[in-house]
Amino acid sequence: MEMPGRESLRDFFVVLPDTDEGEAAAGHLRSAAPEGAFETVAHPSGRPWVLARLLVRNLVQVTRGTDALVLIGPNTTPAARLDAVLGPARDTLDLHRRLTELPGLGHVVSRIGDETCVRGTASGHRRVYHAAHPGGRIASDRPAPLARLTGAALDDGALALRLLDFVPHPLRERPVWQGVEEIDPAYALVLPGPGPRYSVRRWWRPPVPRLSLAEGAPLVAAALAASVAAHLQGRTRVSGELSGGMDSTSVTFLAQRAGARDTTLLTVAARDDRSEDQFWAEKGVAAARGAAARSGGGRKIEHTLVPADDAPLFYADLRATAGELLDEPFPVAPARARAAMLLGRAAATGSEYHLTGYGGDELFNGLASACQDLLPGKPLKAWNRISALRHQSGWPLLPTLRGMLFPPSFGAWLAGSLIDTATADSRTPQVSWGMRQAMRPWFTDKARGLIREEFRAAARRAQPIAPRPGRHMDLDTVRLGARCFQAMEDLGAGLGLPVAAPFFDDRVVEAVLSVRVEDRVVPWRYKPLLVEAMRGVVPDELLARTTKDHMSADDIQGLREHAASLRELWTDSVLAERGLIDAGQLRRLADDPYSPLLQQHPIDSTVSCETWLRTAQDAWAPTTNSEART
Repeated sequence: MEMPGRESLRDFFVVLPDTDEGEAAAGHLRSAAPEGAFETVAHPSGRPWVLARLLVRNLVQVTRGTDALVLIGPNTTPAARLDAVLGPARDTLDLHRRLTELPGLGHVVSRIGDETCVRGTASGHRRVYHAAHPGGRIASDRPAPLARLTGAALDDGALALRLLDFVPHPLRERPVWQGVEEIDPAYALVLPGPGPRYSVRRWWRPPVPRLSLAEGAPLVAAALAASVAAHLQGRTRVSGELSGGMDSTSVTFLAQRAGARDTTLLTVAARDDRSEDQFWAEKGVAAARGAAARSGGGRKIEHTLVPADDAPLFYADLRATAGELLDEPFPVAPARARAAMLLGRAAATGSEYHLTGYGGDELFNGLASACQDLLPGKPLKAWNRISALRHQSGWPLLPTLRGMLFPPSFGAWLAGSLIDTATADSRTPQVSWGMRQAMRPWFTDKARGLIREEFRAAARRAQPIAPRPGRHMDLDTVRLGARCFQAMEDLGAGLGLPVAAPFFDDRVVEAVLSVRVEDRVVPWRYKPLLVEAMRGVVPDELLARTTKDHMSADDIQGLREHAASLRELWTDSVLAERGLIDAGQLRRLADDPYSPLLQQHPIDSTVSCETWLRTAQDAWAPTTNSEART
């Protein structure tokens, strides 16, 4: 019996019940990989408890009698340190409270008495899924193994949601397989023993934003430095993506401070002559080399500038996604070839670890909705900041005031956040719980109906992540970015290259969110908290940059250059077979890449759904539910 994505799904673990059926499930998983490819942690009975196939992550375990603690992540935490946490723990809650002292990089699986607890990270970077199984509830960091072990079918409602550009909370947590559930990142899955029973328990709460910029910046700097150091532990040759932006530049200099000996920095030249990234990247390389020379120790920094013509355009090599079964359709497939090229070049240098600046925008860009939270106690500061953001974005005055002063409840906002035909207007003030989403002209009536029903059902029972819009958006933005970053990690796993985003470390997120909103969101300053945190680490001349490049030219050129591939994609569309899209309209748009319709209605999410669905359907041979469970 094949397991889901035997060639596609490369890196995962499952937590199994202490039953004969759980042991049989472990046998099904082992049969899908070469002997010795799995690591196993046993129940006290000897049956498999945690079964892990880890290509770029590490598993560390400690036991005290029948109690056990397993940490699965990119870095290797010393067993002695975990033992010092497990030993004095009175119960599961106390254990996980003590674990917050560690960098927030991995999954945690614990057993205290008969109670198993499984959790990911508060940022949503590491997630937990679970499903009912004849031998008892099973859990995993991936939904696909659970779908395979339970014989679950794809869920058209959840799949239709992924056709939207952004799927809002809590709809984003709807797995695309029926019967598979996802745990809110702030909660842990608790399994009291064999059987179907389970509960969820909150293990993390966001900090209260009380610190000034001067107080918070050193905490952010320390958390970032600790995260980078944890990633680089025991590694001598690393690589990094140095775009020239402040985020990747900060990670580059932190890596040098952490003692990276041989570093290769990669920069992709832009096709747009007005781009400034290459200029700033080269300044960063020169400054890093100067610092390395002054410090001595023989540290070496190489810089690879990838010519613009060597960088694939968007929508290149879409069929290559068949090699990777992601957790869900992430709207990144159009840029997959570009990312694969960059990681492939990094791997070719012999890099043991690749660092990126992903997450910096989500944490440090100012959100107008965050300023709404200032209204009750600091109305003047709230208006000063929202007014400045309004002028920068061209928002009309009256709708901005209305959104500030009379925000809807989360459920009311969610019910009204879906619009039928118009695009989500860039001039709509972003002072609410999230962004409105627009239906695309090529959605079928079936897809529209499924999406509307999902929104209606969620609006009746949904709760925000936090009580006020600003903190809700702070957390939701980080969760969305961390979720999408996993696609980059999975690309690296296929190359045997771990890929890291230190900004998504829980301790970094906590440090940022502990700073007062008025100090984090300053429209007349670019990423002020990051700038002050990196003062003394990154040269001041690099911290002075206030611009950010975009790749819109690559998108438009890609539509033109890869029109034939897009037309082919829609010619035998699996989404069309499921009745979710009008493939004929998309074929006509492929022949008209300059159509204003494509400027108003991007196709990225539709492309990602199509390519993902092909992988999911081809990843394993069809089986009946009974076959999957035997």
